[in-house]
Amino acid sequence: MDPDRFRQALRNPAPPGDSLDDLVEDWNNRLLAAIDEIAPKRPLRPRRNRAPWFTEELRKMKRDLRRLERVWRRTRDGASRTSYRTLMKAYEMAMKAAKKSYFAASIASASSRPAQLFRIIRSITSLGGQPNLSTNSTHSCEAFASFFAEKVLLLHRDLPANLDTVTELEAPRLTSGPVLDHFDRILPTDVDRFFQVGRPTTCLLDPCPSWLIRECLDVAWTPLVEIINLSLDTGTFPGELKEAVVCPLLKKTSLDPLDLSNYRPVSNLPYLGKVIERAVAEQLGGFLEETSALDPFQSGFRPGFGTETALVALTDDIHRQLDRGGSGLLILLDLSAAFDMVDHDLLDHRLADVGIQGIARNWLCSFISGRRQRVALGREMSSRHSLVCGVPQGAILSPMLFNIFMRLLAQIIRSFGLGCHQYADDTQLYLLMDGHTDSAPNTLTRCLEAVAGWFRRSRLKLNPSKTEVLWLGRDGMGMRDQLPSLAGAQLVPLPSVKSLGVILDASLSMEAQVTATAKATFFHLRRIKQLVPYLSRPDLATVIHATVISRLDYCNSLYAGLPLKLSQKLQRVQNAAERLLTGSLPWEHIHPVLFKLHWLPVEYRVRFKVLLLTFKALHGLGPSYLRDRLSWYAPRRASRSINNNTLVVQGPKEVRLASTRARAFSTLAPAWWNALPHETRALQDLISFRRACKTELFHLAFGLEPI
Repeated sequence: MDPDRFRQALRNPAPPGDSLDDLVEDWNNRLLAAIDEIAPKRPLRPRRNRAPWFTEELRKMKRDLRRLERVWRRTRDGASRTSYRTLMKAYEMAMKAAKKSYFAASIASASSRPAQLFRIIRSITSLGGQPNLSTNSTHSCEAFASFFAEKVLLLHRDLPANLDTVTELEAPRLTSGPVLDHFDRILPTDVDRFFQVGRPTTCLLDPCPSWLIRECLDVAWTPLVEIINLSLDTGTFPGELKEAVVCPLLKKTSLDPLDLSNYRPVSNLPYLGKVIERAVAEQLGGFLEETSALDPFQSGFRPGFGTETALVALTDDIHRQLDRGGSGLLILLDLSAAFDMVDHDLLDHRLADVGIQGIARNWLCSFISGRRQRVALGREMSSRHSLVCGVPQGAILSPMLFNIFMRLLAQIIRSFGLGCHQYADDTQLYLLMDGHTDSAPNTLTRCLEAVAGWFRRSRLKLNPSKTEVLWLGRDGMGMRDQLPSLAGAQLVPLPSVKSLGVILDASLSMEAQVTATAKATFFHLRRIKQLVPYLSRPDLATVIHATVISRLDYCNSLYAGLPLKLSQKLQRVQNAAERLLTGSLPWEHIHPVLFKLHWLPVEYRVRFKVLLLTFKALHGLGPSYLRDRLSWYAPRRASRSINNNTLVVQGPKEVRLASTRARAFSTLAPAWWNALPHETRALQDLISFRRACKTELFHLAFGLEPI
């Protein structure tokens, strides 16, 4: 499609609209008319799916090859056989070149989109993916749509509003403190920024591909600014943009594809609605951070926070407790359809509690109410189903709204003396106990009762059968009969649990996590090996970084201080990736290959990640719960070291075990930070620090002279 022709078709003046919905409808009609003008609908004959890299030139060569083959089989002379073999070799080379060109273009277009890159690799390697439901008669669109809608409706009906819910709804709303009562109007430059930041996703309900609009913003920003500002001024979200298209995805390929409960609904929303959301999310996120309205231990969907920061803080607390000879109990709570179960009335009340009032609150209430969804399978689409609760999955604002809805839970847990970390709907609560404890204290029982009560009050479904428990310390399995129950189900300690994608065991040895990571990365290396003949070295490096190195780097700060036998498992993965990329032979020494690629070994990649987390925590770019674990060194008397930007390193009196000093963030990070040159520690810019820190570690890893 030609963007210039589309731009010219959009120049037609739009009729004036009386309301927000009229403006949205007129805008969609203009887009539809423009796309019909440059790409009118026409009947297409069904065609067999051919390989996308198979060009017309290859098709012609294949016809000529078959013709020469017939001639040779008929005549059986040497000249015909030579011509046939010559063309066959040329055809194979041309086919290989076409594959290489197509794969290179596909990988380059998805280099910044890991999900799309994984789909490309899966299709190239011909591995089985999601089942083709559009051709399966037992799974119709209506069956999926009814199942997804009735599942949430039944859960919502099973959790009626109790007395505590009514009491919260009837409680007077807070009026003191900072208030966000409206959203500021936007400028044309803001629209351009929203389109540049967001990925141009396209929904089936969109009248045209979203990338076309981004290419023609010079003629599109006027109606877009008018729609967005009218929405912000009136406190309403366009009704036409409240509909979602749901695609069922099998949760795991090993599950039964005939069981509807094994599918996860993935929502896709109109792109115009996401642009309006960005205008609100920018202001709402700034207000929540400025007023510290969210819980400081909520790490989901917040700048500078993440799964790694939450796990670093959690494991640091446990390491320090085990160092003191104590023990701990980690409980991972599980919720059923958490985002889909958010009660709109309760969310409205909790928005007011954090200071969101007036038109701003009206806009957010309009955004979540009156929602509908349809299920799409292939070319078929189900009827509309109304949603009575929940925040729309796939929306930009939904994680923020869910964090507001859940913010009181952590306060309740900490009021009983337990620790708590949250990442969206994943809640980790842990109890640290001194000495050897034969039974869980009554505090834990009362805390779990309060947590279950809060979930009932919030009309969220707690799933005790999927809630996991890990005893940390000595003789953990002896606690099997002493643990309290949760929502009527007896808690049972497990030998290991998976928290935020990382496997934790009773001693935090990380052995199971390292083994699982090595197994998964070697599996992907075997898949990538099939692509080596068709990929250039830069494209091969992109694939390896996206599918292998990214897995090695996920939460790799938890690998600090691991024994050599475990760190070598991860190093062998990196060595195999480097050999695959460079084509070096197995008996060649890997050290020069690492040096040539300028890759840090695994041990130093771990150190690099810990130092990055330390820098972000010290400079306000990370969560406060990491910053509170670090202290600047202040000498008792004036000396030249007073401005050296060093941290306090705790000694043997504070930390008894050498393993704790080697693995706990609060003891390891200061030691590694102080080992950096003074010029590196004094840097204030993150990019400059990353560059200087990596260079310093590279020189250290390969025994080069310091710079």
